[in-house]
Amino acid sequence: MRAPPMTTALVSTSTSTSTPTAHRLSELDVLESEAIHIIREVVAEFERPVLLFSGGKDSVVVLHLAAKAFWPGKIPFSLLHVDTGHNFPEVLEFRDKTVAAHGVRLTVAKVEDYIQDGRLVERADGTRNPLQTMPLLDAIAAGRHDAVFGGARRDEDKARAKERILSLRDEFGQWDPRNQRPELWNLYNGRHTVGQHVRAFPISNWTELNVWRYIERENIELPPLYYAHDREVYRRDNMWRAVSPVSPPHADETVELRTVRYRTVGDMSCTGAVDSQAASVADVVREVGVSTITERGATRADDRISEAAMEDRKKEGYF
Repeated sequence: MRAPPMTTALVSTSTSTSTPTAHRLSELDVLESEAIHIIREVVAEFERPVLLFSGGKDSVVVLHLAAKAFWPGKIPFSLLHVDTGHNFPEVLEFRDKTVAAHGVRLTVAKVEDYIQDGRLVERADGTRNPLQTMPLLDAIAAGRHDAVFGGARRDEDKARAKERILSLRDEFGQWDPRNQRPELWNLYNGRHTVGQHVRAFPISNWTELNVWRYIERENIELPPLYYAHDREVYRRDNMWRAVSPVSPPHADETVELRTVRYRTVGDMSCTGAVDSQAASVADVVREVGVSTITERGATRADDRISEAAMEDRKKEGYF
């Protein structure tokens, strides 16, 4: 693992026999440096931070950045995953393997437990993503977490773009987009009262392409679903849905064996695949570089419920 950069974005060097030369860091170096700074600031300012970790590419990148931020020491906070019960098995296997490799503690809050004891009711459409909010807020309260790292990026959704890098949540875990604190330069205000907490987004200024280029540069391992593979799928909501016990095809939906990959790996009941031959990181970088639709817009049915679907859920306490 490479040591995190300790330089600023612009460094001037000179000798008695040469003209001063400016050496600029690459875009990835600047983004990495900013993310590491945010992670260190949150750990220094808050008492019990936690990282939301699903095994998806963005949370994997944030975990990698956290490891670099405190290298050669251990990551000084635990991980939290809200398991819908509809997650891809390959992702859960990768999640557990990654957690073990980093030697960190993982807490799993299960939506299924809430359905079984009546605190939540299964939705008519079978989608469980909107049901994650209550288990998430309960887990934050139980762990007394005052800061929660997330892997959200501003290019994912217009609601994501409204949030600050440090986003205050009130005593009910809710977000008020009309009452946000200004963030000037790299000054972050973590002030909060008892019962409140702050969401922190270290890769807020990254794009999907930045993430993939960083994965390529750092040789970061991901679940195999992110790369082209043959899978049985059927067409629904203009997306290729995986055939599974939690998302079976309707009688009028034809099952096909296609070469697909996933741009995001959320709940199987609302996440679609895309036709792709991108079998390597380099292939994905090229593919994403020419894409004109965000991964959530292309593959997440739960974000198509309404124009403000994401914002409504975030106001309630969603990621």
